[in-house]
Amino acid sequence: MLKFWKMNGAGNDFVVLDNRDLSNSLSGEQIERLCNRQRGVGADGLLAVEPAQNGADFRMRYYNADGGEAEMCGNGARCFGKFVNFLHDNSLEKTSFETIAGVISAEFVGENVRVELSPPFDLAPGTELDLGGETHTVHSVNTGVPHAVIFVDELNEIDLQRLGAATRFHEHFAPAGTNCNFVKINAPGDLSIRTYERGVEGETLACGTGMAACAIIHHQLETVDSPVKITVAGGDTLEIGFNHLGDGNYENVTLLGPAEFTFEGILSTAP
Repeated sequence: MLKFWKMNGAGNDFVVLDNRDLSNSLSGEQIERLCNRQRGVGADGLLAVEPAQNGADFRMRYYNADGGEAEMCGNGARCFGKFVNFLHDNSLEKTSFETIAGVISAEFVGENVRVELSPPFDLAPGTELDLGGETHTVHSVNTGVPHAVIFVDELNEIDLQRLGAATRFHEHFAPAGTNCNFVKINAPGDLSIRTYERGVEGETLACGTGMAACAIIHHQLETVDSPVKITVAGGDTLEIGFNHLGDGNYENVTLLGPAEFTFEGILSTAP
């Protein structure tokens, strides 16, 4: 019997497991089947709550829909924070959890959750790349996971699947590959984005680390004030806050937005 919860953060959806007793040990194939929208629960990824190992309150395990474990997930971190608060009868004001990308903190702001992400690194603005026979200016930064950022005039006119895949698998980002975000500037400090997510291998309705990447690159190019408002494909508008230390260095990168329970259930047998 496998008890699970389904959650979403701005439309980025997850299967969530309480694995504090370490009783669940799912293979990558089982996770992939759980996340399959035709044969499983359906999700962009899976989150599991486990005991902390290095001094935080919890450990967050995050797996993409293909069953592969990833460093972290910004929208997943908000859902994770809301879930552990639920496990404690919503009595927490804040919490912390370990990820492969570092320790993440979460605080609860009304119905929203604010998470502080790890400091970004590997900032590389303005690289010209050939993407399927077209030359595009691609900016990149790691905000816990690697992200590429491409600015466009109209989001609805891009071939996201083709360009996203061409960027994600480009030799410039080998061997790990990258997520890819397409960004429209509505006004200084106000962006709309669409994201091709590595591991999902397609568009997701939101990506928290992708929002952070877009805000950081936007600040690098336009010197806008914090916070930056970002509207995602799912229709929600979230906020990315940051402190700029100069020379492309940032700290206190935060993501504020919704985290919601969708349903809970029990699978009679492991997938």
